[in-house]
Amino acid sequence: MTSAKPFVFDGLNATMLSREQAEITLKGGVSALNLTVTDVFIGIGPLLVELEQNRQRLEAISDIAMLCTSVADLKQAHETGKLGYVFGQQNSLAVEDDLRLLETLKRLGIRILQPTYNQINKLGYGAPFKGDADKGITDLGHKWIEEMTRLRLVMDLSHCGHRTANDYLDAVKVPVVISHANAFSVCPSLRNKTDEHIRKVAKTGGLIGGVMWSPAVRHDKRPTIEDFVNHLDHMIKVGGVEHVAWSSDITEGKFPTREKWEKSYGPKGYDPDITGVLGPWYTYEDRMNVDYQSLAHTPRIWDEMKKRGYSQTDIDKVSGGNWLRVFRDVWG
Repeated sequence: MTSAKPFVFDGLNATMLSREQAEITLKGGVSALNLTVTDVFIGIGPLLVELEQNRQRLEAISDIAMLCTSVADLKQAHETGKLGYVFGQQNSLAVEDDLRLLETLKRLGIRILQPTYNQINKLGYGAPFKGDADKGITDLGHKWIEEMTRLRLVMDLSHCGHRTANDYLDAVKVPVVISHANAFSVCPSLRNKTDEHIRKVAKTGGLIGGVMWSPAVRHDKRPTIEDFVNHLDHMIKVGGVEHVAWSSDITEGKFPTREKWEKSYGPKGYDPDITGVLGPWYTYEDRMNVDYQSLAHTPRIWDEMKKRGYSQTDIDKVSGGNWLRVFRDVWG
């Protein structure tokens, strides 16, 4: 990258794809992001409709943003000051009945996929399943790995249960990512990953991206930037600075209504074992990090890392350089 500004990559983003949001994101110094491009709970038909809608939205703002399906695209976006969108999907539910559809998704621009979200599907078990309830990878999950490897798509294990994640990490032969999860040792959320997971993902040559999502940062009180960087500190200590990144996991531009939030990610929402264990501070008004409610606030992360003595070289790795390495290794 020859731009004077460092390359910054948001490892998981669920914002609205719009001109206003792209401008806010660029204001925060973010060069590119992994956009969850469709709903995670839908079949192949609705997925294709949503994917096409987002492709059209992106084309409408092509003067300030572009689709990135290669490292060369990411380089072009960064050097021209455009926001690069890497299309991702947080679930393989839509292709579980026919893995040949993975190639179709690749042709349409998707480059990052998770085997499962916070649920059971034919590929494995999601984060809310613990102990004996998480039975691990399935035979189809192994075939998914083979096809994802053949297609040179990035495998993301963020929402897998602990045993399922371990099974996938033991089976892969290429770099994989945990795009948005924190350290279980620092905050014992089922959405976070253990030190064993962190070491294993580093051994693949991949990375784990610390996530700003409050329920994965701290349980007893509303988290701050300092609390988030505590996770980065721990993951860097365990896995090495070359294998740690970050993600906002923010829904800026399409904030849910109070009613929708209560039914989804509120304390009594989809996954009470994940969001229901938080303290009384976790309300609709206070659900986000004290210091981070917008992509425009992203520089605050690097400021906190500087305060802790990190070199600019190491900050550049965490902010985006490690993602570039993984993309080169997997995409080619």
